[in-house]
Amino acid sequence: METIRIAVIDDHNIFREGIRLVLEQINRFEVVFDTCNAFEFIESLPRPDLDVVLMDYNMPQINGDEATRAALTIQPELKIIALTMFSDLTHYSQMMDAGVQGFVIKKASKNELQNAIETVYYGGHYFSQEILQKLALQAVHNRSFYQKQLTEREKEILQLICEGKTTSEIADTLYISVKTVETHRTNIFKKAEVRNVAELVVWAVKNNFFEIQ
Repeated sequence: METIRIAVIDDHNIFREGIRLVLEQINRFEVVFDTCNAFEFIESLPRPDLDVVLMDYNMPQINGDEATRAALTIQPELKIIALTMFSDLTHYSQMMDAGVQGFVIKKASKNELQNAIETVYYGGHYFSQEILQKLALQAVHNRSFYQKQLTEREKEILQLICEGKTTSEIADTLYISVKTVETHRTNIFKKAEVRNVAELVVWAVKNNFFEIQ
């Protein structure tokens, strides 16, 4: 089983060192870079020895969304997970637009952090349950959702998307082609009136298509 190579970018030294210690206890994981300075991280790119980045949002000089955009411009194949406090969720849209593929609350357990990294590494999206709950609550107050009718197949695919499955995994699970999944996915996005997977998950929770465990 291949090693997942990780960078940790966070300006709080004790937290960053703690995350590194936790990650190094997991056999498949290797922390190849950590820094309190996002500029230092960006200047180190491209790095062929790097797969997944854990990126803090609130940092001096340059925020997580700016650092994410710069990093993905240099090395587009990087998988980036935002490390957040609840207060950072006001910047959720900026981080999603910048290209992050997951959000993990800083108080997450070792098992959740491992799950998030592995999910994103294999092409999925990951969101801490606390984040989904808060975003769904915000959606109730801040946005008017119009629930259009989904077909049974679309509901099946929506469920698998919310579970973090990739397009190819959904195709294998349902015994249909990748192209068919992509067509259904496009239709679901149009009906839900969302732009990305993160917004779709929140929409699904709000409209009782997907239940937070």
